Amino acid sequence: MKVVADLDKCQGHGLCRMSAPDVYDVTDDEGQVIVKFDGAIPEELEDAAALGVDSCPEIALSIQE
Repeated sequence: MKVVADLDKCQGHGLCRMSAPDVYDVTDDEGQVIVKFDGAIPEELEDAAALGVDSCPEIALSIQE
């Protein structure tokens, strides 16, 4: 599984990071999402990654299998 971020949609709420800090971070300046993994999310973090996707009110995150 891979998480894709649409930075045009991200408004910097930070709910993804609050939901899954091992998977997501945010930029210092605008608070936009940073996915900590360029490729596949480690299997043990897949549930956390999905929670972060589900928590985004702007639907700026999506999962690719």
